[in-house]
Parts: sequence; C-alpha cells; structure tokens
Amino acid sequence: MLRLTELRLPLNHTEDALRPAVVARLGIDDADLAAFTVFKRSYDARKKSAVVLIYTVDCELRNEAAVLAQFSADQHVRPTPDTSYHFVGHAPADFFADQRPRPLVIGFGPCGIFAALILAQMGLRPIVLERGKEVRERTKDTWGLWRQSVLNPESNVQFGEGGAGTFSDGKLWSQISDPRHLTRKVLTEFVKAGAPEEILFVSKPHIGTFRLVSIVEKMRADIEALGGEIRFQQRVTDVLIEDGHIRGVTLASGAALRSDHVVLALGHSARDTFTMLHERGVYMEAKPFSIGYRIEHPQGLIDRARFGPSAGNEILGAADYKLVHHASNGRAVYSFCMCPGGTVVAATSEPGRVVTNGMSQYSRNERNANAGIVVGITPQDYRQDGLTDGPVSPLDGMAFQRFWESRAYDLGGSTYAAPGQLVGDFIKGRPSTALGSVQPSYKPGVHLTDLAQTGNGSLPDYALAAIREALPAFEKQIKGFSMPDAVLTGVETRTSSPLRITRGKDFQSLNVKGLYPAGEGAGYAGGIMSAGVDGIEVAEALGREMLASIRT
Repeated sequence: MLRLTELRLPLNHTEDALRPAVVARLGIDDADLAAFTVFKRSYDARKKSAVVLIYTVDCELRNEAAVLAQFSADQHVRPTPDTSYHFVGHAPADFFADQRPRPLVIGFGPCGIFAALILAQMGLRPIVLERGKEVRERTKDTWGLWRQSVLNPESNVQFGEGGAGTFSDGKLWSQISDPRHLTRKVLTEFVKAGAPEEILFVSKPHIGTFRLVSIVEKMRADIEALGGEIRFQQRVTDVLIEDGHIRGVTLASGAALRSDHVVLALGHSARDTFTMLHERGVYMEAKPFSIGYRIEHPQGLIDRARFGPSAGNEILGAADYKLVHHASNGRAVYSFCMCPGGTVVAATSEPGRVVTNGMSQYSRNERNANAGIVVGITPQDYRQDGLTDGPVSPLDGMAFQRFWESRAYDLGGSTYAAPGQLVGDFIKGRPSTALGSVQPSYKPGVHLTDLAQTGNGSLPDYALAAIREALPAFEKQIKGFSMPDAVLTGVETRTSSPLRITRGKDFQSLNVKGLYPAGEGAGYAGGIMSAGVDGIEVAEALGREMLASIRT
C-alpha cells in the first residue's frame, strides 16, 4: 500500500471527487488505482471563506514501485506504515495450574479497561477491582446529583465503570508520541465495541457519553469472555508490601486478595487511596496541575467565529477552539477540555464540595459550547507547610483542591449549585444578579455571585487576575469570546492528578516491585486516548514480567 498525505479538496466536494483527485495527484491512469481507503480527514479553516478538507489516503496500486520511484523526493507519497497492533505473547492454557495469583487491576476507567483487555488477550485472566458501580447503575446515581442534589461518594462522575471519561466529550485524540500506533489499537477496540467507524479517520474523533455507556459494557463482556473478572463496589483500602514487593490488597469489606502484580489505574480523584499509598511508603511526588472555571457561549457564536459562512456544515460539525494567554503576572491561562455543543456537569466525588467539568453527546447539538478556562499552578503554589523551598508533600495538592471546592460549595449556596458570574461582570469586578442571553447548563443549578469578591474569592488572587486579563485577550482570536452575557461557572480543579506515583522504565513503582502505576491518577495520562495507550503499555510490561516466570 502507498500513503498519500495532504490531499486537499473543497469542503463541499462531491462524494465521487476523491478517486479522481488521487489519480490526478499521482499522475496515474484510473485503472492503475485498484482500491483506496481514507486513513484520516481533517480540515483547514484558516481562510473562513474557503474551508478545505485535507485527506490522508492509503492506495493499492498496480504499479506501486514505479510511483514510489517517481515521487521519491515527495514527503507526501510514502509506503503505508504498519499500524496494526503486534501482540506481545500469550500464556499457556495451564499457566495458573499451580495456583499462582492472578494480576489485579485497580480501577475500570479508560486506563484500567485497556490494561485489563490486553492482559485478558494475553491469557492472564486479570481481576479488576472497581470501587464504583456498573455503568448503568452509576449513571442513575450521577443523575441523582444533577437532578436532586444527592451525592453518592462511591458512584458519581469520578467513580464507577468507565471512569471520568464516560461523562465527558469522549474525545479520542491526543498529542502523545505514538511510534507504535497504539492509538490505532484503542480506536479499533472501540469500533469493535460499537463506536462509529468514522472515529478511525476523522481528525478529532469523539464518541459522547450515551454511546460510551454501551461501548464500555461491550468491552467488559469481551474481557470476561477471555477469562477476566470485573468486581464492582470493591474499594481497595490497603496494600500488602513485603520486602519491597507488592503481595496483595485489602478491600473495604475486609477481604484480602493475593497478587504479585497490581496495576494502579485509580483516576485522578481517588484521594483516600492516594493517602493510603503515601502512608504505606509508595514513592510519589507533587506535580503541577491547573485550576479555573467553565465558560459557556452560544455554540453558534463559536461556529461563526471559526468557520464563517461554512458554519453549520455537517462535515465540520460543532466548532471547537484551543486558546492560550500568557498573563502579565507570569501565569499561563488556557482553554481545557473544550466541549462543543455540550453541557457543564457537576463532577464532585466528596460531600460539601463543588467541582465542574464538561460533557458532550455524540451529536454535539446542545445550545452552548463550554470549556475550562484554567491557570497553571506548581507545587510551590499549593504547598501547605508555609515554607518557600524544599520538597512539597505529594498530598498537598489534594488539600488545595479541597479548599477551593469547599469554597465553591459555600459560594453556590451549600446545595451543590455552582457559583457563577457573567463574563462582563467578572471583568468589571461586580457581582452578577441576573442572567443574560446565555443560559448556563450546569445542574443542579447556578447561583449568581461575585467569583472574585474581596477576601472570599473562588480562586487564588493570582488566578483571578490572570483569567480577568485573558478573557479580553481571547476576544482577539474568537470574536465574541468576552461577550458580557457569557457565563463563568466555578470551580474546575481536577484538570489532572495533583501527584505522580513515579515509575521506572519497566513501568513499575520506583520502590515497590510488581506495582504498576498507570493512567491519569498516577500522573501519566490526560484524557481517554492517552490513558488507554498507557494502560496498554503497562499491561504489556506486566505481561512480559509474568510470562518470563514460565522460563524460571
């Protein structure tokens, strides 16, 4: 196969225009093109009056060698790389005949799902321990918070089958280095589980919450069919470490499970588990993360700003954006987890705290666009000991998050409503008393206030100043971004894990052999795609370790 990149066609080209475009680009006869498939489709909207589609096409040619020779100096005509997943080994049928402990996977979010799937495909029969409920029961509990202000601390946006990624935009792209094409493995497994095939070729694939529910269930069934086991409502409360090696875990029920190989795919909100691991001496360190608000605009405003007269085109869909501003106080302000045509959701997992996040369905047809507008912070910003230098406790970031989440709960009226403010009022430093043209989507509701009130603001002063400066600056990139009626909803604190459970090149904890920190909670991923890839790589490393025991 031969791969042709940067094939540009008008946005409204006809369905049959791609084949003649390939033929013309390669300078071949139509009969010499035996077949072709679209590997990727993106768009260039820099010139709004003439948006173009950009294709990457894999071609089967009758005279491939001659064409490659002719285009030897053209970087856009190359042999198609092998993007298939190459398996790393399989356990023999009697691998567990001697009663050796099975591998454990703690957490069943995107990372845990793919770690368990790969281990199951290797014949290693993993046992998954998920503190939350099955995805459909979890969905009912999550709606309980959104509709009735009733929080279940063990079953919510953060905890349960599918992890935090289930209640998100379902974005399936990442900027991670991927020389082995493991992102393709992730996409392929999602399609096998019922995701639309277009995620294999669109430039920014997404699935959406409702579709993720059935996909997660199908992947669970696949793992079980391969000998894996998923146990719900099983919260790990302790780990057994002997001579620097993991030997098992204890559950909240008091039951103990022996295992010499444990994947920690906790997610970024398992604060009690992080505390327990720290107390047991598992090496971890504080890391940077970001805090801020959710901002909502009419989706049509974003569409027109990004696509001009092409706004509303079915192929382009709802427009997204990516913004960054370096404020005069040295802080970086940027858009995070942008959700076109989506909603702002209540994402807390602890009583008496308010946390926001964004979510979209596959259709992305809700009236508002939303995104996090967040400010980067460092461990020195959130250290709790009052010192100005030296190491920061890995648990200090959680204390910092909890403080601002509790403040948001109070500012919102102590009912799980979120504190909110119109952008125009926020910039001018006055409280909001009534909504304008933008109706916020956050449930249980938004309580208008002054997010930056003196002595009782919803974020640190440096973050408030940076965001207040950034919003008008973003207006220069997206007309209408600082519209007075746009709504800010607080607070967004869980952009990533506040700590890293550090691991070595073998993917194992630096000081506990057999313990494999993975995914967002361990500080090694950010989003569904990168978490899935990390789960694959961790499972491969664990699998090699277990299979090596056959030889010994």
